[in-house]
Amino acid sequence: METEPSKEKINMGAEKMEAKVAARIAYQALEDKKGEDIKIIDISNVSVLADYFIIANGNNKNQVQALVDNVQEELDKVGVQVKQVEGYRMGNWILLDYGDIIIHVFSKEDRLFYDLERIWRDGKDISIEELNR
Repeated sequence: METEPSKEKINMGAEKMEAKVAARIAYQALEDKKGEDIKIIDISNVSVLADYFIIANGNNKNQVQALVDNVQEELDKVGVQVKQVEGYRMGNWILLDYGDIIIHVFSKEDRLFYDLERIWRDGKDISIEELNR
């Protein structure tokens, strides 16, 4: 006799799908404003912090802020609210915390200096095509 999945498992699956959709929207928002070297790292198997890190950089403070503004605007349109924003005023490393997705937008120099990709190398780099599946 088959048992039905628990509501908790169903909700966890829905949250994972919601995170995936939000990550796609964030990626597209970064791409639309010419974000550079956009990386998606699936950290769901190595951390309880989030499911995805999205890392990108801009060429200057104004572009970094414009990238962040566009991400917030696009996610807000679909009802995904940012939980916390750090670093906006300085504009060299802005962190957007959406719970299941954490987005880091850097200046080129700060991205090289902090090298989050190296720190989170145990996560899985995924392409936008993989995220679209």
